[in-house]
Amino acid sequence: MMLDKIAALPEGAIAAGRFVLRPVRKSDAGLFAMYAGDKRVAEATRSIPHPLPPGAAEAFVTRAMARGGEEDVWVMDGAASGLAEVLGVISLKRMDEAKYNRDQSEIGYWVAPAFWNTGFASEAVRALIGANPQSNRTVFAEVFQDNPGSARVLTNAGFQYLGDAETFSVARNARVPTWTYIRKLD
Repeated sequence: MMLDKIAALPEGAIAAGRFVLRPVRKSDAGLFAMYAGDKRVAEATRSIPHPLPPGAAEAFVTRAMARGGEEDVWVMDGAASGLAEVLGVISLKRMDEAKYNRDQSEIGYWVAPAFWNTGFASEAVRALIGANPQSNRTVFAEVFQDNPGSARVLTNAGFQYLGDAETFSVARNARVPTWTYIRKLD
C-alpha cells in the first residue's frame, strides 16, 4: 500500500510513496551512527567524517531536532509499510535567508547502502520538492561527479544542470569535483 493514500500523517511528516519523510527523533541516533559510519555513505557527503567520532550521531540528532535552525531534516521512514524505520535522511538548508530572503534552499540526502538502487532517494526528493515545506522559489543541489546515480535522482526530479564546481569532503579530506543543479519552483 502506498503511504500517500494514508489520510493522517504525524505532524511535520510528508508522504513519499513507500515511506514517509518524518522529523528526526532521538531514537534515530543508533541507526544514524551505523549508516553514516559506513565509509561509502560518509564519502558521498561533504560533512560526515569517517570514521564517525563518538557522539557525532547524537549531536546531529540534537541539531536536527532544534527548531528555527537553518536546516530542516527528515528521516526516510518505511516502518508503516514493512520497510526499515530509517532508510536514509533528506534535508533542506536555507541559503542567505537572514540576509537576503531569497526563498532558496539546498537539498541534500543520503540513503543507507542496504537500500541503494531501490528508488528511495528519488521518491524522497520528489516528495520534498512537491511539498515545498520551506515555500522555496528555488532549490539547488550538488553531487560529487563520481556519484552519477545521485545526479540521476536530481535530473529525474526535474533539476537542471547548472555547472561544475568543487567542494571539500570531510571524509575524503580533499576537494572533490561536483555537478551543481537547480530546480525552479515558481
